[in-house]
Amino acid sequence: MALAYTNVSSTQKTDKTTNYTDPIDKLLNDAVSGKSLFKNRGVLHFAFIPEVILHRDEEQKKVTQSLIPLLKQSRPSNLLVYGKPGTGKTLVVKKVLNKIQERAKEKSFPIELVYANSKEETTLYGLLVKFGRQLGLTSQKELPTTGLSISEVFNRIISAIEKNSLNTVFVVDEIDYLAELVSKTGKDVFYSLTRANERLKKGSLTLVGISNDLTFKERLDPRVLSSLSEEETVFTNYTVGQIKEILEERIKVAFIPKTIEQAAINLCAAMSGQEHGDARRAIDLLRIAGEIAEREQANTVQEEHIRKASLKMEEDKETTALNSYPLHEKLLILGVMKANGNSTGEIYQSYKNLCKITRQKELTQRRVTQMLSEIEMTGLISGKIIHQGMHGRTKKFNLTLNADTVKKAFKEDLALEDLL
Repeated sequence: MALAYTNVSSTQKTDKTTNYTDPIDKLLNDAVSGKSLFKNRGVLHFAFIPEVILHRDEEQKKVTQSLIPLLKQSRPSNLLVYGKPGTGKTLVVKKVLNKIQERAKEKSFPIELVYANSKEETTLYGLLVKFGRQLGLTSQKELPTTGLSISEVFNRIISAIEKNSLNTVFVVDEIDYLAELVSKTGKDVFYSLTRANERLKKGSLTLVGISNDLTFKERLDPRVLSSLSEEETVFTNYTVGQIKEILEERIKVAFIPKTIEQAAINLCAAMSGQEHGDARRAIDLLRIAGEIAEREQANTVQEEHIRKASLKMEEDKETTALNSYPLHEKLLILGVMKANGNSTGEIYQSYKNLCKITRQKELTQRRVTQMLSEIEMTGLISGKIIHQGMHGRTKKFNLTLNADTVKKAFKEDLALEDLL
């Protein structure tokens, strides 16, 4: 039997019998007819590189001085750049290298910049392939995505540099994660990277590492340390006043004039500056606040929008972290949430019950205890040693999150639907 369809116009807002307003139509109509607060939203994106990077003159000088030999057609020292998230490290390195590359083109001196963020790659192989692709090894035959040894992948990258006489700069963002990949595989690519120039007859390879962790070098082979960290630059945290000036500079380009209240700017700078000195988070906070204000059809971004944006960012961060866990870690987090008591033994019993319901083979108590410690390090749960007199001591764990946040994050996991 043929089905009959009723053609309903997308602009039709209400049903006459139910007085129902279609939520999609309402949002789309508001977006078209409502007032926009943004002039150039892209200025608030993390990848945007401003012409002027405020409060980073000294750092720009140091990075430029380290890399100037490239303009003189020689290999600079390897460089490590340190600083907490949102202190402008990647921004400064990219700006300096882009300017050097522009000038090198005028002299017909081939400089090839390759960039990768170690945190975005789950394997050492994948990270090296990403470098190779940017050097022109684009076909599967030249560089397959699987199947070669790490040393062979590196050999092909070196051959590409030598064949084209390239002066390459490998920028490795969050290089501390690369150190973790190296420790997991036992393949010390750092040694290969820092010794590459000994193999190259033409071209050169310079390593620029960017790290949030000043201690990551402690995990490296001593043979690598002297050649890896030939030069170092440390970026300090921004102050509240500096973040405020950075926000005001972005607002001039990103927003329509007079749509951001001064109190909102002050609050945004204070929340980011006092907590961690993270300018990138402050810019994200402002962008999200602007989007919230726009959805509400407000005329200006106010303090309440900054607070709402902060709550949303915190919730999004926690949800992302929770969703990233494998199934047994999720079961363990639910075990902490559901346990009648909070001791390791009681949590393990709760976890075993959840494994039974979901038909999963339970892990050993020793492994679960290790997992609790690993999850505790992320801050999603907290542990406290409780002394019990003659009964010794035990460690009790509690969720640091709202239980509803956990349920909301896990509701999309079909394996957990019977537990929530």
